[in-house]
Amino acid sequence: MGSSVPETGASRGQAVSTPAALIDDTEPAKDTEPPTRDARLFWCANAADSLGSQASGVVLPLLLLGLGYSPAVVGLVAGVSTATGLVLGPLVAVPADRGARKRVMFWSAVVSALAMGSVAVALAVAEGRPSLVHLLAAVLVERTATACYEAAARGTVALISTPGNLPRVVAGLEAGDRGALVAGPALGGMLYQVSRALPFVLDAVSYAVTAVCVRAMRSHLRADRTRSADAVDMPNRADAADRADAAERADGASESESEPAGSAAQDGSVPRPVPRPVPRPVPRSAHGARSALAAEASAGVRLVRTTPLLRLVLVWTTTVNGVLAALYYDAVFTLQESGHGGTPMGLVLALSGAAGLAGSLAAPRLVRGLSPVRAVVTVSWLMIPLAAALATAREPWAYGALFGGLCLIMPSATVILQARAIQGTPPELQARAGSVLATAAGGAAAVAPAVAGFLTAHAGAAVPALVSAGVLVLLALHTTLRAGRTLASGVPPKVTPAEGVRARGRDV
Repeated sequence: MGSSVPETGASRGQAVSTPAALIDDTEPAKDTEPPTRDARLFWCANAADSLGSQASGVVLPLLLLGLGYSPAVVGLVAGVSTATGLVLGPLVAVPADRGARKRVMFWSAVVSALAMGSVAVALAVAEGRPSLVHLLAAVLVERTATACYEAAARGTVALISTPGNLPRVVAGLEAGDRGALVAGPALGGMLYQVSRALPFVLDAVSYAVTAVCVRAMRSHLRADRTRSADAVDMPNRADAADRADAAERADGASESESEPAGSAAQDGSVPRPVPRPVPRPVPRSAHGARSALAAEASAGVRLVRTTPLLRLVLVWTTTVNGVLAALYYDAVFTLQESGHGGTPMGLVLALSGAAGLAGSLAAPRLVRGLSPVRAVVTVSWLMIPLAAALATAREPWAYGALFGGLCLIMPSATVILQARAIQGTPPELQARAGSVLATAAGGAAAVAPAVAGFLTAHAGAAVPALVSAGVLVLLALHTTLRAGRTLASGVPPKVTPAEGVRARGRDV
């Protein structure tokens, strides 16, 4: 599931509410304050959610295959689940940004817990053979609720953390994900050997823990809107105000023309002023409502498109996600062709997860010691030889070592870029901007396996790794040219609250 503006302190929400709040990105980051209580609760919710999802996710295909369903059905379930998350994310982000974030997160976790609980109950009481309709319905409900949670939760970090502590909080979330990647599949596999229902019981309990942690947060997870108007709706409100003023002037003119000339002064009295009509609210038509909804849903796209920092984050994360997915499936194809079973691939995943966990835990200290620009550029170039070396790998230990190297160094860059993206996004657009970034990265990860399979089948097992290395060279060049200018120029001139409102109304 996934990851916004509380009322645990207005200053905290305002400190990260606009790009003007960006800190100097040319210097090493400094975080001297301990994580807040809400940040620790969010860590717990994220870790529990990730652990349960990894445990049940690894056994769901095994369950479907064990019940006699074909690989095509398994692929259909996986594809529909992924598509559901990509489609719903940007839509759910709108109410989340408008103040319903905490409610959406809590009830999404509750619904997911009930869906996975129903699977566990069906496996326990239906002789271990629930119907396909039940399984599909439960998975779709869980995936829909998870997509709602993830969309709403994006931007939470900005609302529960001080600006200087953002890298540490982001690194804690990364560490939870990586730890779940290491422990979840192994735990799910062990529980599945005991009982088919146990992995889904664990997943249901993890969602319940997530719901409790979200409910226990003191923050309301609502953006402070006192300093910023609704940027998306400002053009509609301006149009309505213009129409009301025009109607008011027309009514005033018609009343003054209907008054006979000089009639008010016949008895020498002072002419009575013509009362100005009270402007009535202009009702929004159905077309206007749809346009407003479309404008709100696409506000994140416009923000990412017009913000150099967010464009850099988009390009970097999308490219790296796609490359990693392609390299992973290239490894699967190669190991399968050489006669290795599923155990070696599990070893590769375990080593990668352990290395990623170590990198995430070390990232805050590395971020404090290096300038963000240097760290992101260095990681971008270091990934190239590791990806290229995968073209020569044939044994599981080689894949494990090289994937481990990639996962060890990447968190330093991802923590920096995610923290800067959070700082550079207004609170009322956090979920929508985050959905754009997540959708692009998820789309790349979904397309990459097909590309890797095509290249492996038509050009050889080494080609996907070489192509991936070439893509990373282009990414490193782009990052080298853009990161210094984008990150180092992160402090725009200060503006007054009124100027900030007008600027955001124009940009968004």
